[in-house]
Amino acid sequence: MTTLTRSETRTPVGNSLTAGQLPKWMPWVLLAGALVLSGILFAIMNSSGDVAEFNIAGATFVGVVLFAIVLVILSSVVETRRRAADRLATVLVSIAFTIALLPLISLLFTVVVNGIARFDPTFFSYSMRNIVGEGGGAVHAIWGTLIVTGWATVISVPIGLMTSIYLVEYGRGRVAKLITFFVDVMTGIPSIVAGLFIVAVCALLFGPGLNTGFMGSLALSVLMIPVVVRSSEEMLRLVPNELREASYALGVPKWLTIVKVVLPTSIAGITTGIMLSISRVIGETAPLLLTAGFTQSLNMDAFDGPMMTLPVFVYDQFQNPGTNIPAALERAWAGALTLIIIVMALNLIARFVAKKFAPKFGR
Repeated sequence: MTTLTRSETRTPVGNSLTAGQLPKWMPWVLLAGALVLSGILFAIMNSSGDVAEFNIAGATFVGVVLFAIVLVILSSVVETRRRAADRLATVLVSIAFTIALLPLISLLFTVVVNGIARFDPTFFSYSMRNIVGEGGGAVHAIWGTLIVTGWATVISVPIGLMTSIYLVEYGRGRVAKLITFFVDVMTGIPSIVAGLFIVAVCALLFGPGLNTGFMGSLALSVLMIPVVVRSSEEMLRLVPNELREASYALGVPKWLTIVKVVLPTSIAGITTGIMLSISRVIGETAPLLLTAGFTQSLNMDAFDGPMMTLPVFVYDQFQNPGTNIPAALERAWAGALTLIIIVMALNLIARFVAKKFAPKFGR
């Protein structure tokens, strides 16, 4: 028997194209090239030359389809038939994913293109007091959004989290089923109903015609609580029972097991659910129109007087543009972009908190 030397048994190193497979970087290069080519074609087709008229959704879709065609053809030539079939299935899934993302891509592109023009120091340092034409800003609406949403979070998170703990750890029988039923009903109520409910309650207690930022927080909390309950409940149910039983075996009482074992284990999912509930309500307009009301001045007191928020600010600029319609539309788009940035920042903070306080497993 012939003994092969070490140099003869070593796998030859060469071009991956000659080895019957595409390089790992090839799909990314093809995707980038297809998107650039599609972007150039759609830019040429954009006869007006206005960036806002550029069809970003069509350019993205055509680019992904072009990438898929080129990749499958190249794979069928270079790679095996099974590998080419796998590439085909992958690109079909990628196309479906791209179609699902097209509305989001188009939305973000439109908001950024139209709103970036008013992203200046004036917009973030001035209110709309005594402004009927150009100029002005949304500092009163930004502070209003943060204050109203902050109070809504302070109200909703403890109630929602305690309710989910009761349903998972203590709830049994008809009471738990009744709470679950009402949570499901509250999850689907229209936002305008929440606003009308708070207006009716405050009118009975304090008289009609009252508008405060805290009323807006109460309306938003009605919408937030069921989301917090549902998301926290699912996260708490994912905690293995073995962890609870191990804690009980050591003589730890149930309340301390929940605080020291159950909640830290599910803190990442709970934080994500809270951020989801904030994102759910921070863009609501209808309940805030009825509760927080309108104002063109900066109001930092949630318990005294109307308070402007970014969704209402955007609505007001579109509905009441004043003497300069283009300037009002720029402020509206800038307000929408600011709202998106706030939501993105909150989600990034939530991811950081979840990663920071999540339990560390392993050695």
